[in-house]
Amino acid sequence: MTLSRLACATALASSIVLLPSYAAAQVAPTKPDAEQVTPATIDDEGKQTSAQGGEKPDSNGDILVTGSRIRRNQFNTADPVNIVSFDQAAQAGFTSTAQVLQSAAISNGTAQINNSYGGFVTAGGPGANTLSLRGFGTSRSLVLLNGRRLAPSGSRGSVGSADLNVLPNIMVDRIEILNGGASSIYGSDAIAGVVNVITRSNFKGLLADAQINMPGIGTGKTERYGLLFGTQGERFRFTGSFEYSNRQAVAQSDVNFTRCQTSYRKADANSAPGTGDFIDPLTGQPKCYPTGVTGEGGVTINTIGTPNFNGLLVDRAPGVPAGYGALPTSAGYGAASAQVCNRFRPDSTAAGAVAGFECVGGGALPLGIRDTYPNSLLANEIVNPGQQYTGFLQGSYELNALGNAEIYAELLVSRRKSEQNGNRQLSFDYPFGSPLIPANLRFATPALAAQPTNPGVPVGIRVFADYGIYNNRQKVDFVRALGGIRGEIGGGFHYDASVLRSWSDADYTSDLVLTDKLNQSLDVVASGTGFVCRNTANGCVAAPALTPAVVGGQFPASWIGFIAEPVTGKTSFRETIVSAVVDGPLFNIWGGPVQIAIGAEYRKQDLNDTPSLESQRGNVYNFTSSTITKGSDNVKEVFGEIEVPILRNRPFFEDLTLKASARYTDYASYGSQTTYKVGGIYSPVRWLSARGSYGTSYRAPGLFEQYLGATSGFLAASGDPCNNLGAAGQNPVRVKNCQSEGLATGFVQTNSITSLQRGGADSGLKSEDSVAWTAGGVFQPSFGDWGKLSLSADYFNIKVNGGVSQLGTGTILQQCYDDPDFRAESICALVVRNPANQALTVTTGFVNIATSRVTGWDFNARYSVRRGETSFDIGGQVTRFGQRYTQLLPTDPIENNIGTLNNPRWSGVFDGGFGVDKFSFRYSVEWVGGTYSSADYIGLTEAARATYVFEAKDYFIHSTSVRWRLSDKYQFTFGVRNLLEQKLPQISSGAYNRIGNVPLYSAYDYVGRTFFANVRAGF
Repeated sequence: MTLSRLACATALASSIVLLPSYAAAQVAPTKPDAEQVTPATIDDEGKQTSAQGGEKPDSNGDILVTGSRIRRNQFNTADPVNIVSFDQAAQAGFTSTAQVLQSAAISNGTAQINNSYGGFVTAGGPGANTLSLRGFGTSRSLVLLNGRRLAPSGSRGSVGSADLNVLPNIMVDRIEILNGGASSIYGSDAIAGVVNVITRSNFKGLLADAQINMPGIGTGKTERYGLLFGTQGERFRFTGSFEYSNRQAVAQSDVNFTRCQTSYRKADANSAPGTGDFIDPLTGQPKCYPTGVTGEGGVTINTIGTPNFNGLLVDRAPGVPAGYGALPTSAGYGAASAQVCNRFRPDSTAAGAVAGFECVGGGALPLGIRDTYPNSLLANEIVNPGQQYTGFLQGSYELNALGNAEIYAELLVSRRKSEQNGNRQLSFDYPFGSPLIPANLRFATPALAAQPTNPGVPVGIRVFADYGIYNNRQKVDFVRALGGIRGEIGGGFHYDASVLRSWSDADYTSDLVLTDKLNQSLDVVASGTGFVCRNTANGCVAAPALTPAVVGGQFPASWIGFIAEPVTGKTSFRETIVSAVVDGPLFNIWGGPVQIAIGAEYRKQDLNDTPSLESQRGNVYNFTSSTITKGSDNVKEVFGEIEVPILRNRPFFEDLTLKASARYTDYASYGSQTTYKVGGIYSPVRWLSARGSYGTSYRAPGLFEQYLGATSGFLAASGDPCNNLGAAGQNPVRVKNCQSEGLATGFVQTNSITSLQRGGADSGLKSEDSVAWTAGGVFQPSFGDWGKLSLSADYFNIKVNGGVSQLGTGTILQQCYDDPDFRAESICALVVRNPANQALTVTTGFVNIATSRVTGWDFNARYSVRRGETSFDIGGQVTRFGQRYTQLLPTDPIENNIGTLNNPRWSGVFDGGFGVDKFSFRYSVEWVGGTYSSADYIGLTEAARATYVFEAKDYFIHSTSVRWRLSDKYQFTFGVRNLLEQKLPQISSGAYNRIGNVPLYSAYDYVGRTFFANVRAGF
């Protein structure tokens, strides 16, 4: 068994032009420029325009580097830290900090949640953009803003990660990325790495910025407008920005590859994909948007469910020619003798068991002969629309007292308005004996003994119709306020104390059908020539009489207006952080001063998600119901760090420095824990360094993982592992296990799967810990006028013990029913099958899994040269993953998912450019390596291997741009992303979520070639 089959979509959003700064790069002190009006940048040497957090360097030019609280005048660190210039990101065509972060090398090729996941359940709710480093998930990736935590925000109960949408854009100077664990420095969550977004502090004047990205398909435009302003005085600094961005939707109808999703099967090992697909009798082509397994987006429509009938597959009056859906027996669906049939489609020419309706399935008959492709399905969005308003202010004032103290403050205010449109089915039941059922459909026995949403009422006819489009929408307000004081206490020591408070408030609304109103409308009595509700309360509108038009999705507007209404929930998240730190030199040794930093921190979080009353009552029809998620936690921590320069500026010892850090953590919920880290760097000469570190990290489960309110939902009946029991290619172990429960060959599940979710606080959920170590080296010689070369290679190995994860319903079912020791494993205790109607109920929640691990190598290279007004640089960052696996139980075998679909072994970002005078040109390539081994990973049988396609070739996104600096105050950038528009890979349905036939994976650009323009003007 393997938990890694939970497999969320894996992602690399778009790419970024990186100017990495390696371990031995020197950092120049800031030189304030009162006339500066153009964006600050980082050149190839890693020179910076401000210190971390907007803090001015001290008189020695010392700064703070991400991953340490000790000031230094060099960028030397035991761990690799890369720098991303946001100014260069704009030249690469990105419109937001979220895109930049999701495209950095450390997140390249791993799971990211972006704007293509609106139709899926994700942490932070629809519309949130999150960051997962090394594929370890959002909860193990720490995001900082100016060296301090960015609080979680979003909607619904699973808010636990920073939403990258709240970050400013034009205000960002650079992003520092620490490629390793750092809980001893930053506390919980810093397991896979730390990202520090650093804003500009030395800016004076006014800068206007506008960018428009327009896809070649003619829709999906993104536009962003920003204003940056700042002023300085002898004792004060003040900078701020305001931005607005708007992203248009891209629907499935807007791109070619989503207009006809197929199963994408091969007839045999030697045939082409698609030759083994079900052939639609209407078109003679592979069926568009089938349904039945994972990755098939169709939904049964234009169909009724009836009691079982034994009759010919084609029930027609003699002499009437076969029409759409009438399949000859030669098609392989059984002899023309008796077939069990319980699904019918309106057809006035049909006779037989159900006059006016033709058989379209039931029993062992395939789902493909049903209608599964509503026109409204193409309105589903592959990129969700949204608007973002962001304001950021920061300032400082020197007191000339309290040790040359400076008081400082920051304020971040953000509003996100996002929405998602999606197609849905309206499946509802006419009660047995209802006068709304016409005479030819009033059978002697019910179709089902009882309705799951109307207990005790037997079903006369079940209708499967196309409801059309429903809308989800969110409004998320986020406020982050920081205030503090920093100064000197003598002897080279500094102090810094601050209070940080964050607020997130969200409203989330969905237009849904209410179960009680639907049931009320279906309970009718005759009135004149029509019908009225038996209970006329609330302005009840009687359901329409059952007709072919109703089965076809043509509903009276007055009825839909009665049974459906907007339901709104509210989510709030609060975080308070009080911290203080003191740092400075203790004494001098051979290599210089031994420096320390010690501090304390108190952090408190509160989460309160209150779903709509209808959701709490379980009154949203065929949608998730949930209760209140409410909880709080707090932690007290003390920490310390020491850096010991053993030798410097000696023969063969240009630098030998050791460092160590430790943190004591005491959570109110999970008790205490100690983490530590040791590391060092050795440079025999200035241009060559070796570095490494070893450390432990700690993560307490998030509030939503602890206190998630009881949530129920429904999954399609086709997700039952025993559905269509005995069909070709099924796992024989699964067939045997299903038969042991009394299910016969040909069993078809007719009931949705009920999924019950819960938080882990009441079921023994514990904290998780990890061990990480890195080792690598840096080679960066200077060739004088011929430029500089930087090369680095770093090995990483991160292992999480007792990791917290949520078991997916599909994973539980798969692992239970595919286990030779069926019902002997504890995971099967989460699965209950009702012996009366064979309906499945699965209970899932947050648990501690045994082990997760990731290993690999990061490679970085850059060559740059500058002569007068001409410059040239070329480089890239490549990651080679070795292992990534997750064990559910300690006894489970290790199954490495690296090399499987959506988990490439290789990925990288390459870029190069040159500038002459006022013009510069850049070209970049984003690479996601091919994957070829998914068949073994998902356990395909030999027969299935011949027909399924679960592999992808190398994928590249080429982008280019030209920048023209008209003057010191005006700058124009024009470019194209995805210039060559490589064809997207296609895979079979059955194991992975798909958009069209393409894997749901944010490394792939679904929109295609995009033209962009950026204009900046200073005043």
